Amino acid sequence: MSDEVPERGTSEGLSATNSSSDEVPERGTSEGPSATNSSSDEVPERGTSEGLSATNSSSVVAGPDGALRCPWALSTPEYLAYHDDEWGHPVHGDTGLYERLTLEAFQSGLSWLTILGKREGFRRAFGGFDPDLVAAYDDTDVTRLLSDPGIVRNRAKVSAAITNARAVVRLREADGDGALDRLVWAHASEPRPAPETLDDVPATTPESVTLAKALKSRGFVFVGPTTAYATMQAAGVVDDHLADCVARQTQPRRHS
Repeated sequence: MSDEVPERGTSEGLSATNSSSDEVPERGTSEGPSATNSSSDEVPERGTSEGLSATNSSSVVAGPDGALRCPWALSTPEYLAYHDDEWGHPVHGDTGLYERLTLEAFQSGLSWLTILGKREGFRRAFGGFDPDLVAAYDDTDVTRLLSDPGIVRNRAKVSAAITNARAVVRLREADGDGALDRLVWAHASEPRPAPETLDDVPATTPESVTLAKALKSRGFVFVGPTTAYATMQAAGVVDDHLADCVARQTQPRRHS
């Protein structure tokens, strides 16, 4: 059977019958409660207009320190820290990019908050996201991972993580150290106007479509355009902080 995994947010997305018991539908998507049906404690998905923000705004909002931030950052302390310290910061190196790609794939159909809460568990379970270690995983490791409550226990996603580690190793053997880094960053777009509101932030771009095709052609799975673009956002290949967000003034220069 193919180890391809459906792309999130599409008609090919995971059905309830394919999800394990610890998988929770992503808020504000067709796979979970919509914004109009969600209760007041719903948490918006980072970097999108889906879900309700703390102020029902899709533009920048003042944080506890008075600085303006993307509204999703103020939903929870975990999102605030991730927004300020990591999201959109440039990530280089095959290990760091493999981690982002893997976590974005595991997030499919779930809230990113779920992934943040399990991140250290993921790092322990997947050997610090060392592609060489994960590439050597066998059926015993799969069984171990599927019984580990510290991660999202979904067989298709676990299989994809191992498949992609092997793809990283093959890519490096063919193109040298840093091959994944070069491949991902080769798809950085020309600078574009900063988004004014979350409605201006795309779910995919032509560059993410091209990157997804390039990754799939090299043996990667679960890397549709949406997952590819989320990885580009997380790794700073694109900068989707809103125009007036403090992060645009405090983070290192990167592609817009």
